[in-house]
Amino acid sequence: MSAASATAGRRAGRTAAFATLLSALTRRGRPGEPGAVERVRALPAMAGDAWRGSYPHLGRGRVAMFLLAAAYLVSPVDLVPEALLSVFGLGDDAVVAMWLGGALLVEADRYLGWRRTGGPLVEGQVQVDRT
Repeated sequence: MSAASATAGRRAGRTAAFATLLSALTRRGRPGEPGAVERVRALPAMAGDAWRGSYPHLGRGRVAMFLLAAAYLVSPVDLVPEALLSVFGLGDDAVVAMWLGGALLVEADRYLGWRRTGGPLVEGQVQVDRT
């Protein structure tokens, strides 16, 4: 891989991370759709439902990716150390943080939509349409 293509790949990754986070934070939906605060509050319930398997749209692999990203952010081990590269060493952390924040907010939005449309059904339970 050439240096130019590696730089282009990192730039594309940063751009995608910024776009995802910006989209998640500024998304304006129809009245009644969840805001950023409601999506953040839904994260613990979403994680629990996903881990138990009752939320089918978020697999354990994706949850593991979220956990790995969070561990990377708090870990003293760093791919680009800040001590050597000063501000530039924070770039990889910023990209991971933006990806994680944006991905969690987007996933929480999807989770809340799933909950509004019925959520988990228990065998023998009847779903009532309340619209």
